[in-house]
Amino acid sequence: MPGGWQRITKADGEGHRDASWAEWSGPSGASRSWDGGGMREGDGSGDRTARFSPEQPRRSLDEVILPNTVRERVELALDLVTHHGLLYDTWNLSSLDPYRCGTALNLYGPSGTGKSLCAEALAHQLGRPVVNVDYAQIESKYPGDTPKNIVGCFEAARKHGAVLVFDEADSILGSRLSKVSHSADHAVNVSRAVMLRQLDRFDGLVVFTTNFPRNYDAAFVRRILAHVRFELPDQQTLRSLWERLLPEALPLEPGVDKDALARESTGLAGGDLVNIITGAAAAAARRGGEAGVVTAADLTWEIKNAHRARTEVGRSPDPLPPADYTVRRLDPQEVYPHLPAQGTAVPNGTEPSETAAPLAQPDPARKAEPRP
Repeated sequence: MPGGWQRITKADGEGHRDASWAEWSGPSGASRSWDGGGMREGDGSGDRTARFSPEQPRRSLDEVILPNTVRERVELALDLVTHHGLLYDTWNLSSLDPYRCGTALNLYGPSGTGKSLCAEALAHQLGRPVVNVDYAQIESKYPGDTPKNIVGCFEAARKHGAVLVFDEADSILGSRLSKVSHSADHAVNVSRAVMLRQLDRFDGLVVFTTNFPRNYDAAFVRRILAHVRFELPDQQTLRSLWERLLPEALPLEPGVDKDALARESTGLAGGDLVNIITGAAAAAARRGGEAGVVTAADLTWEIKNAHRARTEVGRSPDPLPPADYTVRRLDPQEVYPHLPAQGTAVPNGTEPSETAAPLAQPDPARKAEPRP
């Protein structure tokens, strides 16, 4: 018998085959058993709500530092939850949308701008626990398990009266596949359909956070009641973040100019500032003694490193259009001016390619201009 296995003899009854059952505890502590049909993880498949345990939120909305425009939008989204009865029952908005039971919010924007923190703070503001769900808790290699796990997380939130939070939601709300050629493609579409159905039936608050909002399927976009775009902090917000994030117990050099720090950290997010302070504190701890204080030079050095990392490491999501951006569909002639206008008759016997002007050939002596 392989090492780590323990033989368990099962009492045999009349007509039952003589069988030995083996149980093994893997390195992660998860119980696995062989039942004749294959190895299955002992993940509580009988009660899938057990894996989605509620947690008490540790941050309040007052502790979240946001630009004024973002805070106003967050507070409006919160009003959709707190005044749900007034809006849908008293004012009869349910006649417009009779199938909506709960509220779904989407917090999107650059990394480190406080989306996950804000989702936790919303639960704190409502006085509810929070159930955090990530992709690893839902996805399963066994056919049919992923949809059941999706149902399980909604049931857990319903059971505990919790706010359901999906971090990195683009991995869960991605577009459905139009060309299904493999069983895995079919499984993806089934999972998306189950998620859509659960959103329609859930009567609580669901919060999605993502850095890649363009990956959402259009059906999910429609079911999300409010989309809150998180921006990089402006100068005033950066100043407030420096004031809030520097702990009182941190040995800080007297006279550190927080306004100067805010100017130097323009273009960084609150998450970057946390890393900057941590790195500067580690440098002070290394010096030790009387020199073991965080200086303005320590913070400035870490700010430069953060800017460098933003430029040289990783790939940021595609830039989002400005908030007041309006999509305008281009006329084909604006893109291909040599094409005949719509409604213009093409001479008989003439193919479009014959009337079209030849494409301009690139000049080999001209250097390519850098892309903006």
